[in-house]
Amino acid sequence: MSHRTRVSGVWTPSPIEREAAWELYVELATRITTVEQKPGAGIVREELNSIYSLFACTRDILRKYGPELAPRGRAGGVTFAGIAVEMVNTVLRPLLTKWHPALAEWEATRLPGTSVVVHERGWEQIDVLRTEVAETRHVLLDLATELHDAMHIEPVLSPPVPGGARPL
Repeated sequence: MSHRTRVSGVWTPSPIEREAAWELYVELATRITTVEQKPGAGIVREELNSIYSLFACTRDILRKYGPELAPRGRAGGVTFAGIAVEMVNTVLRPLLTKWHPALAEWEATRLPGTSVVVHERGWEQIDVLRTEVAETRHVLLDLATELHDAMHIEPVLSPPVPGGARPL
């Protein structure tokens, strides 16, 4: 399953697009969604909830700054709004549409006394879901890189290194 976006071209953000890009970058940089998880660590529900809230935050950013995020006649045609909507519609929405209800259905079968972690790990689809969440993570990290490059800022997120640790 590929989550690559279709936005291509050179993006030179306007001042208001830089502000919106910074807000989205902060959201990406501070979520479990962009932190590599060790195999079997945590619960996937937390990651899906984080992705869902990223969806909502992106909409809020678009509403907050309005139409200035999608100026007409831009050389290269790339705008912050185009990037953000593409992320929501081709990266976040397909993952959430497929897995949010499927996981909820599985969660509803948890017996009293069974821990959430044990129950989630007993689901036959959990490894497929974890793989798709990891693919989404990589796309979001690529987007974060594109945002900090376009804003000409020092990256806050470090690239992952073997073993899941990040250099300090």
